[in-house]
Amino acid sequence: MPTSQRLFSFLVLSAALSGGAAHAADTNLRERIAFNADWRFSKGDPAGSPQQPAEADLRNGLPAAQAGFDDAGWRKLNLPHDWGIEGPFKQEYPGDTGKLAWWGIGWYRKHFTLPAGDAGRRVYLDVDGAMSHAVVWINGRYIGGWPYGYASWRVDLTPHLKPGGDNVVAVRLDNPPESSRWYPGGGIYRNVWLVKTAPVAVAQYGTFVTTPQVSAAAATVDVQVTLDNHGGDTEVQVATEIYALDANGRRSGAPVARKEASGAAKVANGRQVQLSQALQVPNPRLWSPASPQRYVAVSTVLDKGRTVDVVETPFGIRTIAFDPQNGFLLNGQRLPIQGVCDHHDLGALGTAINTRALERQLEILREMGVNAIRTSHNPPAPELLDLADRMGFLVMDEAFDAWREKKTPNDYNTLFDAWHEKDLRAMIRRDRNHPSVIAWSIGNEIPEQGRPEGWKLSARLAEIARGEDRTRPVTSAFNHVASGYNGFQDTVDVFGYNYKPNEYAKLHVHAPHLPLLGSETASTVSSRGEYFFPVSDDKSKGLANFQVSSYDLTAPPWATTPDAEFKGQDENPFVAGEFVWTGFDYLGEPTPYGNDATNLLNFTDPVQQQRMAQQLEAMKKIAVPSRSSYFGIVDLAGFKKDRFYLYQARWRPDLPMAHLLPHWNWPERIGQVTPVHLYTSGDEAELFLNGKSLGRKKRGRGEYRLRWDDVVYQPGELRAVVYKNGRRWAEDKVATSGPAARLALEADRSTLRADGSDLAFVTVRILDKDGRPVPRTHDRIRFSLSGPGEIVATDNGDPTSFESFQSRERNAFNGLALAIVRTRAGEGGKVVLSATAEGLGGAQVTLESKL
Repeated sequence: MPTSQRLFSFLVLSAALSGGAAHAADTNLRERIAFNADWRFSKGDPAGSPQQPAEADLRNGLPAAQAGFDDAGWRKLNLPHDWGIEGPFKQEYPGDTGKLAWWGIGWYRKHFTLPAGDAGRRVYLDVDGAMSHAVVWINGRYIGGWPYGYASWRVDLTPHLKPGGDNVVAVRLDNPPESSRWYPGGGIYRNVWLVKTAPVAVAQYGTFVTTPQVSAAAATVDVQVTLDNHGGDTEVQVATEIYALDANGRRSGAPVARKEASGAAKVANGRQVQLSQALQVPNPRLWSPASPQRYVAVSTVLDKGRTVDVVETPFGIRTIAFDPQNGFLLNGQRLPIQGVCDHHDLGALGTAINTRALERQLEILREMGVNAIRTSHNPPAPELLDLADRMGFLVMDEAFDAWREKKTPNDYNTLFDAWHEKDLRAMIRRDRNHPSVIAWSIGNEIPEQGRPEGWKLSARLAEIARGEDRTRPVTSAFNHVASGYNGFQDTVDVFGYNYKPNEYAKLHVHAPHLPLLGSETASTVSSRGEYFFPVSDDKSKGLANFQVSSYDLTAPPWATTPDAEFKGQDENPFVAGEFVWTGFDYLGEPTPYGNDATNLLNFTDPVQQQRMAQQLEAMKKIAVPSRSSYFGIVDLAGFKKDRFYLYQARWRPDLPMAHLLPHWNWPERIGQVTPVHLYTSGDEAELFLNGKSLGRKKRGRGEYRLRWDDVVYQPGELRAVVYKNGRRWAEDKVATSGPAARLALEADRSTLRADGSDLAFVTVRILDKDGRPVPRTHDRIRFSLSGPGEIVATDNGDPTSFESFQSRERNAFNGLALAIVRTRAGEGGKVVLSATAEGLGGAQVTLESKL
């Protein structure tokens, strides 16, 4: 690890933390300005920089930190930015982090003019996330930073700014290799803000809204406000109004509650003071996934009677509880958690945050029936929680993947002792006003589970979390059976088991007072549209050509099929629900084709151990060709795998739906047994092949799919007619297509905002002459675009594809490909995306970019 990184862990580089989420209301008093545009970027330290900067170098300023440094030759770009996703892929890079170069040193510089009228104001730089070990200078003066790449943080620019003049902010990142088990990205990959306030103002994360009493008649809303005083000794007051918010986040109507200014409180220069007010909201509309009603508390700060700050804090009114017998209760009613885990990358876009890309992911998951997200294994982007509040998702907010003991050499273990308290407090203070957040997770599968004194660290972290917020329980994700019995179970409020459906009943008997949750489940692996024969229920099979069969029966040794987890929960209804690994495929961790030989330790069957050992030995002789995971229910491009419909059948039982697999294009299998599976929310179905019945089957107890395992393949049409409670319910069919004849393009949205960040995701389908999908096609597709937009990425969902995500050409993968189009800021008009393929002609889709 470079010296600068080792020293950094011991530097206190950030402004003091205080309070909960705050948002600007009156720009004459407080301004929060997007600070993403017009940065300059360079990879690596410029010539003349120390090889391994020492603490004195950081504080005194490296050459590129100086205001007069010549950055004219640096690349111009806008944030957020992930340098790793730009590639290229290289086979010699480790497969567990995506085969992209995300590590290294990167510099960002921005020149800006501060209006002369800002003299006397406080000016801060708020960074939502930078990967990683960030150090910041303003006009050549060192002012702070933050090492944890997933944290949001602030530095105070005020002492060294030049109001009325030119200013330069410089940020150096030092992203160490071997610091992650998945693709973390590199760069200032989340949004950056310039915040201006009066000397007396609400602190960062300085409001905390709770609802200690909620009934149909009224809700008590407590509003705590923490104020910073950077002026002289004074007296301050706070007044509060509460408004309902509409679906777009705008105030709706008159205030539903109001509290006049509190009594004056004295606060000395350089100190903080906390003021509180309690209000009554009559007939509250409760927040829930079905009805995500939000409110906003508007806090007005007065300094000796003069208004100096106005801050808006969105929140929700709801009650939550985890009960050891009834699972999760929202507003007093049991609500099964139907959740997924997701890493933070956005597929072909990398880790650079984009609100529309996140929103699209949530829309797809909601269609499946998902009502909860686990932010595995780190604090999320703020935009994810804003979307969860608005769209109605529950969130398990997770802090760490490691504590003091490492999983990779340079992971969070290098920061834990110096930074765990600051990082955990920062996450909770930032996120505790979000109604979507229902639990604080202090760790994931931490190695300390197996240590006799490990529970003490868990207890310490839980104590910190409860000190910041007692309105939500503390949890952790445990993958050791022993963690339910060795003291760890007494440190958390909700116990999360990873991949242990057979342990739920045992732990419940041992600790009947303890609520239980499937914190990470299934880990079934599959490749979209790939089916291998013969079909086996042996979870170690279904592997070929570095792909995984989509019969959804294959899983790593520690994992299970979805069916096994469903059964475990049905037999143990006290379990609060589950978070499946994972909602979407993600970059890195290409199990079962990764480099991690420790998987051998999870096999107890000697035959399985030998098979895996042979596979690993063979893999040493060739490049491992996987860039991304196989765990997702949805692939990296956002295309649904078959498993999507298995979960939809489970989680949306009132939706008439049926899904047959596999596809029916198997000319080489004529006359051979080709098993057919049906995922449906019905309870009975009859299968027809070319109009002939292959039998009617009724789903039995503990069965979650209907199977016809002896179907002999013939070309034609396979059709399932589904019944529920004896009545016709749904139908699905798959048919043998003709040869590929044409392309079809479909955009997820036709109208976009001309803001330079809005996106359209355009799906390319390969069809036969009759419009039927041709599932086994891999034709080369070429994209072009005209109008005020750009193609920012392409993909196909193939885990073994190493084509640059920025390429304008892409092979289809099993009949599908994707192009992502972004608007240009300030330019409206028609955007036309075209796609062509040899022998298939061309197709177009027209989008409208609106100012």
